[in-house]
Amino acid sequence: MDADACYRAIETRDARFAGRFFLGVKTTRIYCRPGCPARLPRRENVEFFASAAAAETAGFRACLRCRPDAAPGSPAQAGTAATLSRALRLLEESGETTGLADRLGVTDRHLRRLFARHLGATPAAVLRTRRLHLARQLLESSVLPMIDVAQAAGFRSLRRFNEAMKHGFGKTPSALRKQAGPRAALTLRVAFHAPLDFEKLLDFFEKRALPGIEEVRDGSWRRTLREGVLEVRRGGPDHLRLEMPAALAPHALQIVARVQRVFDLRADPHAIHTHLSRDAGLKPFVKAGVRVPGAWDPFEMAVRAILGQQISVQRARALADELVEAYGETLPHGRLFPEPAALAQADLRGMPGVRARAIPELAKAALDGRVRLDGSQPLEDAVAALREVPGVGDWTAQLIALRALGEPDAFPAADLGLCHALQLSPREIAQRAESWRPWRAYAAAAIWLS
Repeated sequence: MDADACYRAIETRDARFAGRFFLGVKTTRIYCRPGCPARLPRRENVEFFASAAAAETAGFRACLRCRPDAAPGSPAQAGTAATLSRALRLLEESGETTGLADRLGVTDRHLRRLFARHLGATPAAVLRTRRLHLARQLLESSVLPMIDVAQAAGFRSLRRFNEAMKHGFGKTPSALRKQAGPRAALTLRVAFHAPLDFEKLLDFFEKRALPGIEEVRDGSWRRTLREGVLEVRRGGPDHLRLEMPAALAPHALQIVARVQRVFDLRADPHAIHTHLSRDAGLKPFVKAGVRVPGAWDPFEMAVRAILGQQISVQRARALADELVEAYGETLPHGRLFPEPAALAQADLRGMPGVRARAIPELAKAALDGRVRLDGSQPLEDAVAALREVPGVGDWTAQLIALRALGEPDAFPAADLGLCHALQLSPREIAQRAESWRPWRAYAAAAIWLS
């Protein structure tokens, strides 16, 4: 980081740099994000960090005014290193550092080196910052007892929770709750780098929503879980508002990570827009704030990709609805998509032949680990494993990697929608898309969403 350039950004209080770097004030031992309304510190009293975790590791505590711990991830976290990007996603969705390097197929030493180079902190420190931010939101937005807040945020004892909060914010959990305003049942802010074309994503999801499982209504996206229904709507120019039943509090960290995946909130829209707009033929499709529409459940998305082979969106949704009706679970408040175990032995003879064979084979491969849908593999390995499943070709594998695994460079070149929009053959599109790397998935999404 160029320290002088960073200081110029905070001099102008440019909030667009929020999450891209953090500043620690040596005199107060507090760290902030660009755009903080507090008095501007002198240049000699400021040092800069690549992540909130790095600032906390250096002994700084979060500002209570600008909430730097709630800032979206930095560009480094969004894909400067592919392994790092996958590591951060796994870290957030599992809430554990144990076995992280093994799942990624690298050594623990190499993983630590990546975190130190790009974020200036260890995986454990990054996860601790995530937990502190979540705990603070739960304190301010719910009436959960302290022990429930501690457990939901991943702290194994109330004593450690109290110590971590005091160290991170300079106040006890009780003091933070006393400062909070009116509290809803369980409401969380999920930050992102603006802009975000949230309405385009809602339109995309609405056309594909399965009754009883997902719903788009009154400007919000709703998802049925066993414990109840969660809802996501726009909360402000730089965050979404997530509401969920109190019963889901123990899974709050993982739920926030899934919401980030569904709406692709880890992306850096400015860098992506600038890069893709260089192609004159693609430029008309690329709008500010474009995101890749993700998926709540990677296995569900993989099955639906198989169902969608060479048929319309409406027909694919009808087939998926029939599958849920036959093998899913019905709850008082909605339905659940079938688990791999339910589909591994499913008799799908009433369905078109290739799909009828491919879906049980995919389920078996997911159960025995031949196909990993947790995003831990490099793109090439993930696509190769998917193509080993009978009935899964390159288009299906790339679509699964793009929407279910969150791979920014996945690209289904044979997609009919892309061919029609660009008036090119799959081979011509694949050649042209080489200049769109490493964000080919966003080029595809820009065309679909247009």
